[in-house]
Amino acid sequence: MISPFQYLKNILPLIMVAIPALLLDIVTKWLVRMHIPKGDGYSIIPGFFNLRHDRNTGAAFGILSDQRTLLVVITIAALIFIFVYSFRFRNSRWMQTALGFLLGGAVGNFIDRIYLGEVVDFLQFGIESKRLFWPTFNVADVSVCIGAGMLIVYLFRIQNRSTN
Repeated sequence: MISPFQYLKNILPLIMVAIPALLLDIVTKWLVRMHIPKGDGYSIIPGFFNLRHDRNTGAAFGILSDQRTLLVVITIAALIFIFVYSFRFRNSRWMQTALGFLLGGAVGNFIDRIYLGEVVDFLQFGIESKRLFWPTFNVADVSVCIGAGMLIVYLFRIQNRSTN
C-alpha cells in the first residue's frame, strides 16, 4: 500500500504541469473577456494569426453544440480517467506530464462551461486571403492536444517494445 505522502510525491509532475496550464488558460481567457469585445479581434500576424473573442457551446470544432450537460458529464468522466491513470502510472514522469496537460486543459474548459455556459476561444490561425481559418481555440485546447499527443507517443513506444 502506498502512503498518501508517497502518492503526492509521485504525482508531482502532474500537478506541476496542470496548475500552470490551468492558470495560463484562466488568465488569458479573462484578458480576452475584459479587452476584446465578443466577436471582435486583433490581427497579430496579418493574414495568418488573430486574437479573436469567440465563444463555443460545443466541444472541439463545435461538435455537440448546446449540449452543456453532456459535455460536463464527459469532462467529469475524463477527470476520473486522468486520476485513475495518474495512480496507475504514478512512477512514469512521461505519463504524469501527459496527464497533467490533460488535467489542466480539461479543468480550464470545464470552468468555462460551468460558469459561462460556453467556452471562451481566442486563438485563430488561417490564410486570410483564401478565407481559410482553423477553428478558434484556447490555451486549454492546446494543453489537451499536447497531453493527447504525449499519450499517443507513449502508446507507440509501448507497442514498438512489444513487437521487437
